[in-house]
Amino acid sequence: MHNAFTPVILLHTFAALAAVALGAGMFLARKGTFSHRIAGRGWVALMLLTAISSFWIRSSGSFSWIHLLSVAVPLLLAAGVYFAITRNLRGHQRMMVGIYALGLGVAGLFTLLPHRLLGKMLWSSLGLN
Repeated sequence: MHNAFTPVILLHTFAALAAVALGAGMFLARKGTFSHRIAGRGWVALMLLTAISSFWIRSSGSFSWIHLLSVAVPLLLAAGVYFAITRNLRGHQRMMVGIYALGLGVAGLFTLLPHRLLGKMLWSSLGLN
């Protein structure tokens, strides 16, 4: 377990938090516009950076089950982009919402477990650890 933020952990955390914010903004914005397409490319890049950087973050030198998401996310992103290109907008929407919920929501909650770096920091600061 890491006991401090390394450059890779900082990069991973920044990319994930930026993807959360950008994705939330995209849910609220009008779809199909030029700005939606540009923001979508940025979101895909942030998600790829988040997924790929996770391979350099390992607890005790080992991969965990959460790394399965890091394998799945690039494949799911490719499917979501394919759906957008082929105008399968329903498939595109479902894929991107699913990636947001699973890749950021579930993984984000996992990082807040008390034995993880961010979880330790959060729970300690609240006096609960």
